[in-house]
Amino acid sequence: MAMDGRRAVVIGAGIGGLTAARGLVDGGWQVTVFERADGLRPVGAGLAVAPNALRGLDAIGVGADVRALSALGMGGVCRPDGRWMIRIDAAELQRRFGETAAVVRRSALVDLLAGGLPSGAVRASAQVTEVEPGDERRPALVRATVSGAATEIEADLVVAADGIDSRTRAALFPDLPGPVYSGHTVWRILTPPLGSGLSSTETWGRGAVVGVMPLADGGVYLYFAVPAPPGQRAADERAELVRRFGGWHAPIPKALDAVDPDDVLRNDIYWLATPPPAFHRGRVALVGDAAHAMTPYLGQGGCQAIEDAVTLARFLAADQVPAALARYTDARLPRTSRIARQSARVGSVVQTRSHVVRALRDTALAAVGRFAPQLFYGSLESALEWRPPAPDGRAGRLR
Repeated sequence: MAMDGRRAVVIGAGIGGLTAARGLVDGGWQVTVFERADGLRPVGAGLAVAPNALRGLDAIGVGADVRALSALGMGGVCRPDGRWMIRIDAAELQRRFGETAAVVRRSALVDLLAGGLPSGAVRASAQVTEVEPGDERRPALVRATVSGAATEIEADLVVAADGIDSRTRAALFPDLPGPVYSGHTVWRILTPPLGSGLSSTETWGRGAVVGVMPLADGGVYLYFAVPAPPGQRAADERAELVRRFGGWHAPIPKALDAVDPDDVLRNDIYWLATPPPAFHRGRVALVGDAAHAMTPYLGQGGCQAIEDAVTLARFLAADQVPAALARYTDARLPRTSRIARQSARVGSVVQTRSHVVRALRDTALAAVGRFAPQLFYGSLESALEWRPPAPDGRAGRLR
């Protein structure tokens, strides 16, 4: 069913919003993206784009470009002293899922997504002040202040990709509980080139986890997560990381030495423990963190936003807006809720401070790696086997 001439407004120019915009433009929609910041600046750190999300990016024509920018030296899960608990077999991942993950700078993915949009589609310094969701007979109405000037747009569709603190979600579902604190804080850094031959690892300590992900340009994306009270901050966050992790295995100390203190990002981890009753209302669809903000312990936050956006665009290629949005909720709400719960459970195990639980965890993981590695790969299937709907909106492997 042709959608030429339909108008969509996307709120938020993050990964989910820009992916949705690309998918809609490909389907013939006129798209305006409102971004609150004053431009698409290089914010954030790195992103591991798992096979499920790479298939989504293939659907909008940027998967090959993402792969060309990425690197992933396969490794596994290890202890702080560098001893392996489980090694990941890249060939087995390739056999099961068609490929491994692609690790890229978040800013590079944003540039790729935005680069395929029509000139002027992204309007920066745009603060959305109100969204009237509309219904089957009436269009949605978006009111915003763009560079200080008030504007109003009628739209056949509104995609709310305005993040974990989504004002749109709060307006659509005012009784829904907001994000809750996970109990953990996370630091993220990007280093200059550190050399070749580095492996992608996740290291589990007592109440701490560190991820090391090499990038194609020789730099490394690292994340560090620990239990902490919300709002706690250090005068020098790099020095705090050195204090906590300076004695861990290579290349962690070298990476910390190489990064500028001003380039250390720290955020407390919140998530939507109670999902919305639907991912749409009227002509408004929630995408990404606005719909299902989750903890990072499965590496699926950005990946699920990509899945959302591609699924939404494909369903809109087959149905009128009300029917497509109902299908979107039916496809995405159960899947993302399950993954969010699973990620929270994994975080509680990975971040345990209990010596007993940690010993059991490490022993069990090492045993699986040695005697039953298929159990480990099988645990990834429900997330990584996803495939997007067909271009005509027929369901792929969605759940």
